[in-house]
Amino acid sequence: MKTLKYITVLIFIFAIFSCKNTPKNEAVNEKPFDQTTNWIVLEKSNTTQEADKFTWKFDVKHPADYVVQMVFDKLPTDTVSVEVAGQKFKEVLHADYKINSNKIVSEFQKTVKFSNTGNQIISIETKSDFNKIRIIPHYKNPMGSGKYDEEWLAMHQSPEKKAALNWFKEAKFGMFIHWGLYSQAGGIWNGVKINDVSQPGPKVAEWLMHAFQISRNEYKELAKTFNPDKSFAQNIAKLAKDAGMKYVVITSKHHDGFALFDSKYSEYDMADATPYKGDLVKELYDACLAEELDFGVYYSHGNDWMDGTDGNYANIKKVNDSLGIYTHPSGKNLWDPSPNTHAEYLESKAYPQIKELISMLPELKLIWFDGEGFITEDQSFKFYKMVYDLNPHILVNRRIGWGFGDYEDAGDNKIPSANEVVNKYWETCGTTNNSWGFKSYDHDWKSTKETLYYIVDIASKGGNYLLNIGPDGKGDVPVESKNILREVGTWMHTNGEAIYGTKRWSISSSEGQEETLLDGTTHREGKGFKKTFTSNDFWFTTKENNVYAISLVKPLGEITIKSFKKDIGKITGVKILGNDNEVEWNQNETGLKVNLKGIESNENGFVVKIVMALK
Repeated sequence: MKTLKYITVLIFIFAIFSCKNTPKNEAVNEKPFDQTTNWIVLEKSNTTQEADKFTWKFDVKHPADYVVQMVFDKLPTDTVSVEVAGQKFKEVLHADYKINSNKIVSEFQKTVKFSNTGNQIISIETKSDFNKIRIIPHYKNPMGSGKYDEEWLAMHQSPEKKAALNWFKEAKFGMFIHWGLYSQAGGIWNGVKINDVSQPGPKVAEWLMHAFQISRNEYKELAKTFNPDKSFAQNIAKLAKDAGMKYVVITSKHHDGFALFDSKYSEYDMADATPYKGDLVKELYDACLAEELDFGVYYSHGNDWMDGTDGNYANIKKVNDSLGIYTHPSGKNLWDPSPNTHAEYLESKAYPQIKELISMLPELKLIWFDGEGFITEDQSFKFYKMVYDLNPHILVNRRIGWGFGDYEDAGDNKIPSANEVVNKYWETCGTTNNSWGFKSYDHDWKSTKETLYYIVDIASKGGNYLLNIGPDGKGDVPVESKNILREVGTWMHTNGEAIYGTKRWSISSSEGQEETLLDGTTHREGKGFKKTFTSNDFWFTTKENNVYAISLVKPLGEITIKSFKKDIGKITGVKILGNDNEVEWNQNETGLKVNLKGIESNENGFVVKIVMALK
């Protein structure tokens, strides 16, 4: 017994000693990230009530899009009214979720945008009893734990990244290319147009596999006939140069999982699965550098319908259901997911392929990530740090996820309002018709004038424009698209000084008619473009002590630019870009008057270069 007691004491002392000397950096089981810490929860007991109207004051720490939810014991039958952040809406609520012993969570369909931090007020008007109000980030705006913020900021603000961002701001205008196996189908599968499919989701051609719920094995067959023309790279690089573009970004791997480059980590690529037996990304990279164009790659890291299983959907949905949060499918493969896990896909394919691209393309300027949907905060940061460690000069876009991008994107075919606050430098990506990949029956081409309007409007607001083409299966660009780009290039050759390297003028972005916002691919497709331009409409950009007033109509007679009244500052010179003739001008209390008689220009307009006196 004494021996046993002696051994027990020794074990106890050893245990204490071991605990005290456990290294502080030894692995510890961290608690999973609790997204509810970024929620705003308002209890009914803390409200100010007047009849059936309940009002709360609260603080917003993160400007973003949010959704409003109500928690009930019993679902209301009346219409509930909401007033918050300058928005008013009414809805009849439905039982979206049941949580915590059958509490009912109902979510308003209307999204609420908080543009600023600080004090806010929300009022709810209802006759029904409820427990609380929840204001939670929209699923497209996940908010991280903050644990990587300091490390990310150090990389983002590094000299290399700053130099890269300066290049990006100078470039202003680039070419996007959506091209892959889907390009052969032209938006049609077994005789059915993608627009005629009832399956929810985008009806753009590169979403063919998703829209028709094509099995992985059947879709793979497309690779056996993908054999584009060998002149693709040179033709595209020349077209981008002719259009006045400064950089090119191609879909190295879209959501279908097929790689246009030779990858050691997948045989589902250009070199192994097609008759082409080449590396189209490397060929285009070389052709672009030969044309003095910079180069970037699009890479779908979150979505991979071939190898990325369900994109982590089931795991996310399980957690979200328990919290009463909607889980959007976000374009995940729920019809024929691969048998691996999403984490395994990242480790075996996505991370290695990003490393391959960076190694293969030493002068790569940017990586345009996409499909982030259910990428975790840890995974998103790993992508960012990996890119930085391998080449700190490479920019990454917002869609890497969790706020780790070097610049924002306004959205597909979206242009922000001049009044909208954007915290980072931004870019809009747009299309020449209504699809990104080649759609054989989409002939709704944007005119040269419309395209120029988007370029000019975006530049006047301080952003970049990445304009997309969708070559067919052979790599040929539709003639309408080529004509538009070449006409744009003619304008840019004369007036590019007013676009490249410019920024938003602090006084105003434009004058004349109200802005016409581009609000997404389906918005433009449904409403068309009916804007007309007059000699009173101008958009402004600036560079050094020059301000550029851009018009999209043919110069006739005398014009008055009202934004340049005498109190704006002294003007020392005025000229018309592309013209050596001197122009008569006068600055007075009504603005800047310029005589355009004798000035030659085509129907797409002109630019007045206004030299301001240095202060």
